[in-house]
Amino acid sequence: MKVLVVEDDKTIADGLHYSLTSEGYEVFICENKQMALATIRQQRFDIYLLDLTLPDGSGYEVCEYIKDNQQAPVIFLTACDDEINVVRGLDMGADDYITKPFRIRELISRMKSALKHYTKSYASNDVVKVGNIVVNTKQAKVYKGIEEVVLTALEYRLLLTFLNNKGQVLTRNQLLEGIWDLDGSFINDNTLSVYIKRLRDKLEDSNQNFKVIETVRGLGYRMGGNHD
Repeated sequence: MKVLVVEDDKTIADGLHYSLTSEGYEVFICENKQMALATIRQQRFDIYLLDLTLPDGSGYEVCEYIKDNQQAPVIFLTACDDEINVVRGLDMGADDYITKPFRIRELISRMKSALKHYTKSYASNDVVKVGNIVVNTKQAKVYKGIEEVVLTALEYRLLLTFLNNKGQVLTRNQLLEGIWDLDGSFINDNTLSVYIKRLRDKLEDSNQNFKVIETVRGLGYRMGGNHD
């Protein structure tokens, strides 16, 4: 399993290299954006760990390039834990966001979780239909009718969580666990509500009664409609 770490702090980079290598990962270190982009153009990695603040740019720029050219999980490692930065990173397709300082066991657990989401399929079925919504899990594409709907990585995983629990009422904590297999402590209730609203806005039409995601008052949410 190949890991690219983009981190300009040598102490942190060396620590990650030692710890992840000890766990059996093949680790590559880049100390700036230019070096990272050059390395990514030459080879692919299974997962990317990106510092947010780099001497010649931003981890956002590296993440954007990865998501435009590859399908691999990206985790931000940064001291910037305010909600604006978190949401911006997730909107760009980042798969997780870990603030410094962090415990290496937590990082490895989140890495495994992110990697699992890239290999997990929905009930071994490549195509799932919910009303007029079609989800092709093999291609990670979503359609409303014949029109493709572009979802962020977090929105897509949120949709898969509902599909993998069809007919069940999911609490907010269950939704967070379904997305990260962890407590999702870096996202608050308000942020989760924002992402559910965004998913509804993209998948539902205001002039129809069908709800892709139904609110169950006092309990949580569930996938609406019939599933094929």
